[in-house]
Amino acid sequence: MFPFLQEQPPKDIFDIDLPTCNCENMFERYAIKGPAINGATNVNTLVENRTAYTLQRCELSVFETYRPSFLVPLTFSDFVVTNMLRGKKVMHLMNHDGFDYLPGETVIAPAHTTMRIDFPEADLANPTQCTALTIEGQHIQRTLNYLNEHFPREGGRLKWELNFSDLHFENNAEIVDLVQRLIQLCTSKATGKDVLADLTLKELMFRIIQVQQLRDTEASLSFSDNRYSLGFVVAYIKSNLTAPLSIEMLSQKACMSTSTFYRSFKREFGISPVEFIIRERMQRARKLLVNPSVKIGTVAAESGFSDPNYFIRLFKKVTGTTPAQYRLMRHSVVH
Repeated sequence: MFPFLQEQPPKDIFDIDLPTCNCENMFERYAIKGPAINGATNVNTLVENRTAYTLQRCELSVFETYRPSFLVPLTFSDFVVTNMLRGKKVMHLMNHDGFDYLPGETVIAPAHTTMRIDFPEADLANPTQCTALTIEGQHIQRTLNYLNEHFPREGGRLKWELNFSDLHFENNAEIVDLVQRLIQLCTSKATGKDVLADLTLKELMFRIIQVQQLRDTEASLSFSDNRYSLGFVVAYIKSNLTAPLSIEMLSQKACMSTSTFYRSFKREFGISPVEFIIRERMQRARKLLVNPSVKIGTVAAESGFSDPNYFIRLFKKVTGTTPAQYRLMRHSVVH
């Protein structure tokens, strides 16, 4: 049921295929492409006009708003995964302060939770568009039960579960691919789409849990906490980004063989250890690039890259722009 859980490490553990960013704007890298906009003349209401597609295990709703509105209530009877496609919303949800909701991001919510939504920038020329995918509670529980029975988490002490206190996060490539696939299935007339959607929903839930687990691990575990070996490694990586970091050394710190460590890390968090190291070093580089007085070579060194040319090539592959171009983009956004 979950073939992606059986993934093997590459023969050369550093031979990973990082996705290349081909987007014009790196900030839209993980935005989802939805159905075409209906247009203001083809909708029943200018605020959260809804187009629905119903399958056996889920329902996809596409919402469009064409004028500024505030504190618009929206409630779903089942667990919901929403994805912002275009425009901007401000979400007021559960006990969280209002937060911006932009393309490239996901918001989840448990059943019967009322969202109150602002649309500060929506207009006829630039409407907002968002998808909401509702999933049956029983389907979610069966999926979690299957994961915990057949694929227990590292050490067997922790369980696979959705975390509703972590409801807003950035997309990754896997989530984008799965949501795009579900949009295509829900809006198509293909035979067997209920079966394919069922399988895709299971993987989507698993990928969301992986994102949440990594975020929770980064936020809650200290470097000295060795009760959870993968959490210890995550903390060690974040504290030693400028030091040489090898898979062999990290697997020793996790008290695992190299292959077991690689598979366990990727299954737990949805990315490989090497991808995580690169992600963390890129995040540090982006923070340093905000300061125009810091030279590119210094940014590379302080982000853990001994070769500035390699850093520039990798930065462009990951973000779609060179460090110098990124700095100019950030400067233009600020000013």
